[in-house]
Amino acid sequence: MELSEVIAESERLGMWAHLATVSPSGTPYVSPVHPCWEGETLWTMLGRESVKAKNLATNPKATYHWQVAETTGFDSLILWGTGEVFSDVETKKRLWEGVFDYDLGDFAPGGPENSPDTAFMAFTPTKAVLLRQFGAAGRDDWHA
Repeated sequence: MELSEVIAESERLGMWAHLATVSPSGTPYVSPVHPCWEGETLWTMLGRESVKAKNLATNPKATYHWQVAETTGFDSLILWGTGEVFSDVETKKRLWEGVFDYDLGDFAPGGPENSPDTAFMAFTPTKAVLLRQFGAAGRDDWHA
């Protein structure tokens, strides 16, 4: 499996995924998110002081999981990799238009310049597993 296929599968499985991060104490945290790809980087909007951002500051390892659904043949996708949080205005401006498939202003009405509590996580995938029909119909693997 190639990364381009991983990206296509994530898009096929839908706009919603679950993001897992790990706290400094080792506690896992899972949150529903709406990530979007820009090339080979997966971006997620988050709060600059959110649990996700705080966890990533101490442990950059993260995992995404696109959940099983009947409408997608009971397939699921899991991505492992690392995340880095960006809250600078230049990155926000670049991502604000053309990367996300929803209006970021719904969550940060001040736009890129006036939303100081808004940040973005750049996720670099290192491994992926696509499970077809819960794995009963096979699996495909990808490694960076």
